[in-house]
Amino acid sequence: MPARKKQKEYIFAVGRRKTSVARVRLHKGKDQHVVNGMPIGQYFPGEQLQKLWSKPFQLTQTEGKYFVTVKTAGGGKKGQLDAATHGIARTLALLNEETFKPLMRKNGLLTRDSRTRERRKVGTGGKARRAKQSPKR
Repeated sequence: MPARKKQKEYIFAVGRRKTSVARVRLHKGKDQHVVNGMPIGQYFPGEQLQKLWSKPFQLTQTEGKYFVTVKTAGGGKKGQLDAATHGIARTLALLNEETFKPLMRKNGLLTRDSRTRERRKVGTGGKARRAKQSPKR
């Protein structure tokens, strides 16, 4: 049986967006941010995407003090990125509730975006809102 790695101390939170779910662990120290086993810059490439996931760290001025490991599932890349950002913000809010939580609440990082795909309804011709065409005569 292989030797198990020593459990590190971390703060855990879940972030969600559309159908994406991100399980986030916040660790103390200087290490690389990892998403699904890949460096975060490789999983979410580009400067614009980096600004989004690093926003909670910039607001709380904790860049370089903590690192995250994220496991995402479901949805597309943008939904997963927003779920990861939501999860990172929630872990930082748990870290220091007196100062970080109101700061991130004010910037809208702790609010779960409730906009999801509308379910299709019966008798609409396969769409959520489209009505079936009525015959003229």
